[in-house]
Amino acid sequence: MPPVATGAPSRIWTGPFLLAWAASFVSTLAIHSYVHLPGLLEEWGASEALIGAAISTTSLTALLARPLVGRFMDERGRRGVALVGGVVHVAACALYPTIGGVGVWLFVVRGVHGLATAMLFSVFFTMAADLVPEARRTEGMALFGVSGMLPISLGPLLGDVVLRHADFQALFLILLALAGVGFLASLSLPETRPKVQARPPGGMKKALLQPSLRPLWFVGVVFAVALTAYFVFLKTFVKAAGIGEISSFFTPYAVTAVLLRVFLGWVPDRIGVKRALFPALGLLGLGLVGLAFATEAWHVALIGVVCGMGHGYVFPILSSLIVTRAPAEDRGAAVTLFTALFDVGILLGGPLLGGVADWMGHRAMFVVAAALTALGLAVFARWDR
Repeated sequence: MPPVATGAPSRIWTGPFLLAWAASFVSTLAIHSYVHLPGLLEEWGASEALIGAAISTTSLTALLARPLVGRFMDERGRRGVALVGGVVHVAACALYPTIGGVGVWLFVVRGVHGLATAMLFSVFFTMAADLVPEARRTEGMALFGVSGMLPISLGPLLGDVVLRHADFQALFLILLALAGVGFLASLSLPETRPKVQARPPGGMKKALLQPSLRPLWFVGVVFAVALTAYFVFLKTFVKAAGIGEISSFFTPYAVTAVLLRVFLGWVPDRIGVKRALFPALGLLGLGLVGLAFATEAWHVALIGVVCGMGHGYVFPILSSLIVTRAPAEDRGAAVTLFTALFDVGILLGGPLLGGVADWMGHRAMFVVAAALTALGLAVFARWDR
């Protein structure tokens, strides 16, 4: 399929953008529904630290794969990565029903899934960055990010409904079907890589070492560790505390983030992208403190709103800053490295926060995560001047 023209003067919702949005939404819905996996692992007798390690395996393989993914996108194009990623995603989802307990096979399947997430997250957001108008980049990335935010709500909700009436095997089969639909949607994606590049791509090493980007990599890891606290451990926390289901948190979380991006996505571009980052990340830290003191289901829902406000802005702000500071020929590598930060966050935060939860309990773990967020934000403020 021939490349499409990118960076139209003002329109965001073009045909290629909408198609990439749909493929991202369906694929991400399948991925985020595995937020229920820690519940199954707990039934099998896994500790919080072991659960964190199992979840982190996906991040480890994704992290190892991303340098190749980024280079391939910049040198060969985006569409091939989307198609291969879709096939690997279907294969990974097909393997989950074969897991029979906490053992080597669990980690193998999680590793294969990591390859899929590395390709899909990287390529979809790189395509979005190619397609949105430069003058509306933060708003465009915020709107594309809705394709990832809605599944954060719908994935846990889907799992809650299925597990209320069936078992994990049924859930795994449904997620396999979603992965298949996501792959079918990817078949019609156009190539979006810019036709003319000023210099040969420099790869992820160049993007990693670029001075103007290094503070953003740091604060991105801080953001990812904060997300790890509830994406990995909220399931076992609400179950142990008896304060509702994870959808009580993730539904208002995602709805709030989506509403912000749809109706107020223009705010960071208007007031200053970097200026808006500080209160947004601060809200995430505040939400983590709130989880440490939550005792009722409505507390969890209210905290979901607070964290959703933070996430609703932090992700598009960081992605916009990174795309703006990175050279066009290294855009694929830069966006891939940005998505890799979430793997780094889970890889570091999963075992670390899981160990704190085993040692001192979930509530102390949320306080530790909030403290790390505040410290990281202070370091970023002094570094990126």
